[in-house]
Amino acid sequence: MRSTLIDIARAAGVSTATVDRVLNNRTGARSRTRDLVLEAAQRLGYIGVGTPPAAAMPAPSGATRLHFVLPAGDNTFIAALHRQIEQQARGRQDLDVSIVTIEGFNPDTLARTLLDLRGQTQGIGVVALDHPTVREALRALAASNVEVVTIASDIHHVPRSAYIGIDNRAAGRLAGYLVSRFLSERLSGKVALFAGSLSYRGHEEREMGFRHVIAEMSPSLQLVDLREMGDDRERAYAEAAALLDQHPALSAIYNVGAGNTGIARALKERGRDGSVIFVGHEATDETRDLLLDGTLDAVIDQNPRVEAREALNVLSHRIRGVDYDYHPPRLQVIFKENIPEV
Repeated sequence: MRSTLIDIARAAGVSTATVDRVLNNRTGARSRTRDLVLEAAQRLGYIGVGTPPAAAMPAPSGATRLHFVLPAGDNTFIAALHRQIEQQARGRQDLDVSIVTIEGFNPDTLARTLLDLRGQTQGIGVVALDHPTVREALRALAASNVEVVTIASDIHHVPRSAYIGIDNRAAGRLAGYLVSRFLSERLSGKVALFAGSLSYRGHEEREMGFRHVIAEMSPSLQLVDLREMGDDRERAYAEAAALLDQHPALSAIYNVGAGNTGIARALKERGRDGSVIFVGHEATDETRDLLLDGTLDAVIDQNPRVEAREALNVLSHRIRGVDYDYHPPRLQVIFKENIPEV
């Protein structure tokens, strides 16, 4: 697996914003700091020894400077979003785009990273935690005339340019509808929820939407647990294993965030992959396999290609003062029979 900016930052003992500044050949880092960052990047295989990083090539004249701040980890949707931003940015000569990855569930780290980008960028796209320090950082960016879009999970009452993503409350309601219909012939049953972190407003909104529909459509179903697992597949496995041991008659699982493979592993080891209804999110290579083998019954997808495109377009148009007609991604339910092409 290729090293990330956060790996280089840890190895060099600096912030991810400093790593980004050095690898993109911008001013603001001392000579000794630059040497430490480049040595760490070479040692970790991020760039070749004796070769300047590709990202250090000069940006096209007049290009709009953008940064995207994404959580690190094994969340496959975030990885797909990362790839889409990189791929689409390469085809845009009008943009100079960098991606900074950070520990995804630490609001203070996120806030510091955002504040470090002031003076270096014209626009930021961020998958943001809803936390006071993050909200204050976004207000400070707005005061510095930096355009901001939130991606996948929104934050209210901050001066952002736009939210790029699905209606997460509607996504949770959709999941509740699916589980209710799957279990329609059962008079009672137990249902569990998993979430990456309720510090993400999107995860909180999905949970709320799910609970409301279950209460409306299937009041006899009992919601027995909500477990947060940091979008980490090993933690998801451990939490799911403990849950299944505690509730051997569990009827359904709704996973609000990532970690589907960990939950699936626990289901398979206990022979419950054919009997527990399992609804999750995002059409990835991993969830496609789980749909095909019947472990996952349905996934609710948001298209990272569309989100990357719209984030780039909204930011670049706002910075240039040009009107743009935003096209939000659509909610799509994917079953075994309608798995989309990669």
